[in-house]
Amino acid sequence: MAHEQPVIFYSLAIGSVGPLMALVVPPIRKSMGWRPAERVPTTYPVPNRPRKAVVGYEDP
Repeated sequence: MAHEQPVIFYSLAIGSVGPLMALVVPPIRKSMGWRPAERVPTTYPVPNRPRKAVVGYEDP
């Protein structure tokens, strides 16, 4: 089949390696010291102090 229809053969070969890599690659990365990145903050920290009233932006 590789000689007559190489596109189908190689697509099946590459497609069958995907699930195997999903099981094999994460433990290898962990053994090499890889860590996931820190999560991006989704909230803005509000300061722990009284808020001042905004002055000078009144409409004329």
